Parts: sequence; structure tokens; C-alpha cells
Amino acid sequence: MPKRSHRRRITAAAVLAATALALAGPLPASADQTRTAGPVQRGLDRLVHEDGYPAALAAATGRDGRTRNAAAGVADLRTGAKVPVDGQVRGASITKSFTAAVVLQLVGEGKVALDAPVETYLPRLLRGDGIDGRRITVRQLLQQTSGLPDYTTYMGDLVSNRHRYYEPRTLLDLALQHKAGFPPGKGWRYSNTDYVVAGLLIERVTGRPVGEEITRRVIDRIGLRHTYFPTVGDQNIRGPHPHGYVSQKLGTPLLDVTEMDPSAAWAGGALITTPSDSNRFFSVLLGGRLLKPAQLAQMRTTVAIPANAGYPKGTRFGLGLISQPLSCGGLMWGHDGDFLGYATYSAATDDGRAATIAATADPGPAKKGRHDIEHLLETALCG
Repeated sequence: MPKRSHRRRITAAAVLAATALALAGPLPASADQTRTAGPVQRGLDRLVHEDGYPAALAAATGRDGRTRNAAAGVADLRTGAKVPVDGQVRGASITKSFTAAVVLQLVGEGKVALDAPVETYLPRLLRGDGIDGRRITVRQLLQQTSGLPDYTTYMGDLVSNRHRYYEPRTLLDLALQHKAGFPPGKGWRYSNTDYVVAGLLIERVTGRPVGEEITRRVIDRIGLRHTYFPTVGDQNIRGPHPHGYVSQKLGTPLLDVTEMDPSAAWAGGALITTPSDSNRFFSVLLGGRLLKPAQLAQMRTTVAIPANAGYPKGTRFGLGLISQPLSCGGLMWGHDGDFLGYATYSAATDDGRAATIAATADPGPAKKGRHDIEHLLETALCG
């Protein structure tokens, strides 16, 4: 799904001060995959050759359930290693859909009420200038209508601090030092802080780490074999993967940021996944196999966003799920993700189609790169 300047990404707060290209070792190429030809492959080639992404990956699932994978570019700029088709990438804010699904499972179990105040589950946690957990509901967290300020706006140089571990409360406390954007339920603004609070709520209600709950309730339940929530201190990507890079500005060398601590994103963006696993997640979610009908209906209940938010016309936000009209008819449902080194966009449709596009630089080397990823996602769904 699309991103625009009005939305604060995890990487948007980073001051990109480094100048040298960091070096890393070669990566094995994955095998036993079916490469797709045609417009998706050509789109990946454009992302690499015209937009300057080191690598681009895609998975397209048809109505028949068959997934076709494709890749372009190189996994490692230093060695020129082959891109592992369907390699692991940082899923970034796609994590939000997993976190929202867990909260909604708890709603279905009667352990959480969507319209209850956050105060019910996290007493005295949310206090600040215009911020009061007694007035913010669980629904508003998941739908990004809470008014909570986005902590990523105030993080400073995330690139230089990419090996630092951040406690979730540290991220929250950073946000709470600032004024609310609007009264709860009276506006919409993308805020990563909402999902830090959602993660803390999951931990308080279940008594278990949010990563364990996402793993048990979602990843293992639906058989996502190459998706995982990193443990504390886990800075590497475990399976075959392309390296991730950041572009400081146009015309400068790319910096390798593959190895990093994802705690700055936590329940809103730490997940590692593959394009085909991401397709499976959204397909299973929309197919009603993760949530009870009432909770899935709530997840798909959307609100309009401000006209100046920078999203395409018709984009609406549900509970950890974004809807957007397709040029070929109908809606795609999913989420996009930007984190240091990777931009990953994933969506599915009600009739069984799904697609994920991942590019291995974020911030990227070309201004139009994100638009081209968005366009290719639609091509993969409508082709």
C-alpha cells in the first residue's frame, strides 16, 4: 500500500549521516521456485535498472492458489550474489496487520473489548498533553484514530543508532513527551505509537511476549515457514535474503543496513517474512481462517482518511488493514511496510488473488521508486 510524505515512516526520522558502503558476505540463492514472466518480471527489472534498487522481489498468487515468484537485481552489491527468489525481507509495518489480528483474536475470546478504553488493560499508562488512556479505545489504536503522537518523528538519527536496543516503554515515553495530534476519534493520522500500545496490551492480557503470541496465534497456526518475530538482540536475518540498503540522497553510495536491531519498530514493524508467506497471511486472513466472522468484519470496517494525507483516492483504513480500489475492479486489502533497508507492499483480494512486492532500499535511491512499487503491486493483482 502507498506511502506519502504526510505519513511518518520508521525511517523518516533517520538522519542519514553515514557515507561509506558497508560490506557483508555473500548469500545463498534459493532454489525450487517458479519464476514468473511477463509484466511482473518487467516491473521488477524497471525497479532495478531505472529506479536503482539493488534487488526487487515479487510473489503473485492467482485465484487457483498457485504462487509464482520472481526477482531481479543482486542480493549483495559488493559480491554481486544472486537474489534468493522469495528471500526473507523486513516486513516493517506489515507487522501491524499481524498485531491487529492477535488483538482481534483476544476480542473474539472475550478478553478484550474493542470499544473499551485502553485504561481498562493498561492502567495509568497513557497520560500527557491532550493524552488520556481513559478516553482512547482499543479500536482507535488499531485504526490510527487515537491522536497519539508518532514517536518515530522524534527518534533522531536511526541509521547511526541501528544497533541500539529500544525498550517498548522507551518508544512510548518518547511519544508521550509531545502533544496529542487531535482528540481521540476526531481525526486520523498514521502513528507507530498506536501499535506499541497495542503490543503492550497484548502482553498485559496474555502474560506473554508479543512476539510469542504472534508466533503461536498466527505464524505457526497458518504455517508461515519463513516468517518470524525477531527475539531481543537478534540483528540478523536468519534465512536466505537480499541485503537491505539506505540511500542518503540521490547520487550517493548506498549504505548496507542489513544487520540492525528491529526493536525501534517492535509490534508495529519488526517482523521478517517472505513475499509468498505474506501472500498466504493476507489470503488466509481475508478467507476467515484467522478470525471469527464478527472480528473480521470489524477489521474490515474502514474510515476515510484526510484528503491531504497523500494516499490515492479511495484509500481507507480499517483495523490494521488498508483497503484501496483496484483499476481492474474491486478492492485490495493489505498493508505496506518501510523500514531501514526494505520497502515491502502486500495485499490480497476477496476472490483469492494476492501479491507482494519488496525492494531492497529504503529510503530508496529514486523519488519515483515507491510509486513504481505501488503500481507493480496493482499490476500483479490485476494482470
